[in-house]
Amino acid sequence: MQETPLCLSVGHLLPYSMSDSNTTDFTNPSTFILLGIPGLETAHVWISIPFCTMYIIAILGNFTILFIVKMEPSLHGPMYYFLCMLAITDLVMSMSIVPKMLSIFWFNSRDIDFSACLTQMYFIHCFLAMESGIFVAMALDRYVAICHPLRHSTILTNPLVAKIGLAVVVRSGLLALPLPFLVRQWPYCRTNIIPEPFCSHIAVVKLACADTRVNSYYGLFVIFCVMGLDVIFIAVSYIQILRAIFSLPTKDARLKTFGTCGSHLCAILGFYIPGLFSSLMYRFGQNVAIHFHVLIANICLLLPPMLNPIIYEVRTRQIRDRLLRLYTHKGT
Repeated sequence: MQETPLCLSVGHLLPYSMSDSNTTDFTNPSTFILLGIPGLETAHVWISIPFCTMYIIAILGNFTILFIVKMEPSLHGPMYYFLCMLAITDLVMSMSIVPKMLSIFWFNSRDIDFSACLTQMYFIHCFLAMESGIFVAMALDRYVAICHPLRHSTILTNPLVAKIGLAVVVRSGLLALPLPFLVRQWPYCRTNIIPEPFCSHIAVVKLACADTRVNSYYGLFVIFCVMGLDVIFIAVSYIQILRAIFSLPTKDARLKTFGTCGSHLCAILGFYIPGLFSSLMYRFGQNVAIHFHVLIANICLLLPPMLNPIIYEVRTRQIRDRLLRLYTHKGT
């Protein structure tokens, strides 16, 4: 049994030809070799252009959200505090993946230290879980704002928001913590080549010369605790939200109220749908080229950090107005 953690389930798909690989026996490699996009090495420079563009947009967009929320006192509320957490999560996610990826594409710098690989693995899985948890916190905020609007400020107080944020961080950190320790204990005697541009849990585990079922079982447990429970909680929240919306007397009131959830819904779809597509492609797309699997895995990791700030800057009136005032002030 093997886990398929959404967009990180492609590492073991590669029965890669080892004609140009290091197959010397070793127990614990000092370094791993990241191949980038297997089979498309000659196109790495061209492939780097969209990934670099996504990275720049993610960095600028998320820093913009943090700056606007900090500078605008009217945005100092639960929804925007959670949005800042999401922006920080997206920044860390992008920074933990893209710089090394671009060094592979541009400078053919494929080596990564064993400890650095495990650190990158931890950050990827930790912040994926954290992003999912933040979407749950945002769903709670939308539920309280729509179903209990008069009590929103008394229910979601700053201390409670801080406790929710801390719970999301602690849960994600603790769930991801066993992964590098489980990986470190195995002997590696096949190869030290990872057919991806980053160190995902499943890609590294497939290189081990041992019975790694415990990794698979724990991976499935993490998926259930994070993606499964989070999606259920979000679904339940929106069922209650829709019930409250449909109880409103006029169509305009229903549309206006539902519009306050638009940014959150778009961000959720941008996070979960690419991961679901990647997982389904892994299950049913065995004849799909390996480089396509790897490309999809990369896109589903880098797409949310780029999309989230765009969604919230375009669809959230308070942020959009503050941006317009900022640019108007600079232009005068």
